[in-house]
Amino acid sequence: MTETISSKELSMISQALTCEGLICKKARMYANTLTNAALAECMSGIASAHEQRYNELLKQLN
Repeated sequence: MTETISSKELSMISQALTCEGLICKKARMYANTLTNAALAECMSGIASAHEQRYNELLKQLN
């Protein structure tokens, strides 16, 4: 069964993709610039979580 995504849902997914992508990029940047290894690892984990959410949102469009 094929479900159709409404324009409102598409807009919400698009906004979420933008936010998740930006958060992921910023977290990766912070992880690469931090000198404290524990903080850098924490930021890397945050970036990975947002990247996973980004990919899950992309799957909704396929």
